[in-house]
Amino acid sequence: SAAALLILAAAVGLAVALGLLPRAPVNHFCAASNNLTGFLCDDRVTCVPASRVCDRVSNCRNGEDEQEELCGDLPRSLPGYLVFHCSNPAYWVYADQRCNGMNDCGDCSDEMGSLATCPPCGSEWWSCSPVLYKYCSCVPRRLCRDGVQHCLSWSDEYIC
Repeated sequence: SAAALLILAAAVGLAVALGLLPRAPVNHFCAASNNLTGFLCDDRVTCVPASRVCDRVSNCRNGEDEQEELCGDLPRSLPGYLVFHCSNPAYWVYADQRCNGMNDCGDCSDEMGSLATCPPCGSEWWSCSPVLYKYCSCVPRRLCRDGVQHCLSWSDEYIC
């Protein structure tokens, strides 16, 4: 009975090791620097930011962030946690590009609205209606008082 269980456990372990039985899927979710969504390499230590997965540069020691199985049919081949779908179904961005202050979707759906659920502008940003297409509802404070209009109201030059 106990010996039979040990033999059965050893047989199952050997079958899994040899690839005869399917293994449980490996969870590769991690939080990269600045708490951004990332891909956990097989070494279980290296966390690659989502936007650096499938960029044709191996960031994992064994190159698992660039494997055909993961990168073969973007974005469908990527795990859902690495992808943000824009309001226009034809467009998507990597999950770490959501709420980064930049208009990555082209329609600001990655920065504003119910899909993105972004927090208000952080301390590094000034809230306004930008005149430049690359920003959505905030402009970087480093652009304040630089002599160039970045907000429709000119608040980046007179108030910020």
